[in-house]
Amino acid sequence: MTSTSLIGRTAVATVETRRSWLVAAAALGALSVSFGAPTITMVALKPIAASFGGERTVPSVCYALAWLGSSVGGIAMGQIAERVGVRWTVMFGAAMIAAGLFLSSLGRPLDLYIGHGLFMGLIGNAGLNAPLYVYVSRWFDRRRGSALALIASGQAVAGTIWAPMFGHLVESIGWQQTMRIYGLFVVAVILPVASLVFGADPQSAHAASGPAEPVSGAPVLGLRPNTALVLLSAASFLCCVPMAMPQGHLVAFCSDLGIPLTQGSAMLSVLLASAFAGRQLWGWVADRYGGLRAILAGSACQAAAMIGFLMTQDEAGLFVVSVAFGLGFSGIIPAYVLAIRELFPASEASWRVSSLLLCSGSGMAFGGWMAGAIYDYVGFYAVAFAAGILFNLANLAVIGSLVWRQQRYPSPLLARA
Repeated sequence: MTSTSLIGRTAVATVETRRSWLVAAAALGALSVSFGAPTITMVALKPIAASFGGERTVPSVCYALAWLGSSVGGIAMGQIAERVGVRWTVMFGAAMIAAGLFLSSLGRPLDLYIGHGLFMGLIGNAGLNAPLYVYVSRWFDRRRGSALALIASGQAVAGTIWAPMFGHLVESIGWQQTMRIYGLFVVAVILPVASLVFGADPQSAHAASGPAEPVSGAPVLGLRPNTALVLLSAASFLCCVPMAMPQGHLVAFCSDLGIPLTQGSAMLSVLLASAFAGRQLWGWVADRYGGLRAILAGSACQAAAMIGFLMTQDEAGLFVVSVAFGLGFSGIIPAYVLAIRELFPASEASWRVSSLLLCSGSGMAFGGWMAGAIYDYVGFYAVAFAAGILFNLANLAVIGSLVWRQQRYPSPLLARA
């Protein structure tokens, strides 16, 4: 007689074990290192721009290409991970990130574009981001929202730890040498972690989790499954456009106001530290109230913080707004992934999650590029931030309609909870 039979009807078998949290912690560590690579470009935006006549479009495009490449490549890397295992895609991705950093350090625009877009993005972070979201989600069924929120903190941890360090390194040895040193660090850390921790999926990961598991082809929120995915993906693009702007341009924005680079990078670190703390809270909210409601609440907080950037220009005020922005946006992306797992069958997770992350990453890329392009055109960031707020309001409209539909057509997983 199995342990589940002895317990009887009062409990449901779970895939979660202590190893589940070890896997999640290792994924967080790997992502916090891999996302440090584009963080160098965020911190060194003005010094890189100075190499090209002061125009911020070049480093903004690099930041955008890193995100876009990671998102586009995530679909293929997710499928490759299904065939060869997540361990090998993560190790390959880490090696490509290092190669991208070395190529970018050569300093020509084409080197930067290929280094960021192809190596750091398309075949680099793409080998870690989407595959690890899917992989970790299979180790959890009760606290999946909290686990996804934890690994989604990789970028926040990267900025918190690395942004101040990069600020000092860029000032002392330059952005090119900083990239080379960090490339070696990426390989030295991620390869052994992936080799030791990222093995096969848990035994029951692909098994049906019970009668409440969503059925393939069944309506989602009263819509065709692909229609629901398109709406979720469009919403993720809309919310990630404003999400990218302060993250990609905060250090340069502070410098324009006379705040030193080291203080600006410290402010970025504070923003991302707040995001790390906020993600743990949003993970609990998502587990309790569901992914869609967590997205709606987080998006509303993000919009309010974006308005704060328009109204504040002194250093103390910007620190406060940065904290608020970090707390606001931090839970949105993992809540999208959780919503996919709540609304669609587990067997479809690898391609549906990757497709959604393609749109969210494209929004991050577009937002980072748009802020730089608008700055180059008008000479200040207020117009870019205002445009970001409009994208945020459009996101609230789409997600609000999906939350309303969820009241009428509840997910079977939420109904079970």
